[in-house]
Amino acid sequence: EKFMCYCKTGGGDLSSSISGAESKVPAVGSAIEASEDQLTQAKADFKGAQTDRSSAEASMAEAGALREKEASSFASSKAEYDTNIAAITKAVAALEKGASGSFLQTQ
Repeated sequence: EKFMCYCKTGGGDLSSSISGAESKVPAVGSAIEASEDQLTQAKADFKGAQTDRSSAEASMAEAGALREKEASSFASSKAEYDTNIAAITKAVAALEKGASGSFLQTQ
């Protein structure tokens, strides 16, 4: 008797399950196509990001080299200016010390 009940209801359950699955097939197919489109777009975005990153790294390397060159130029100019300032300071001190009374006019 239990088996007979299964035979009567099992066929109906199976056919309703099949019809439900058949109605979902178009939705699943369109979902797969949408996912494939998203994957294609994501791959294109990734390649663009890689290109942008490579370009940014090259720009940073170029800017770093330029900064190093400018820093070297600044350091040499600063050393020269510091030497000149020190020499002028010593010359002024020597002039003040050696010529303190010789420029006075006594007439």
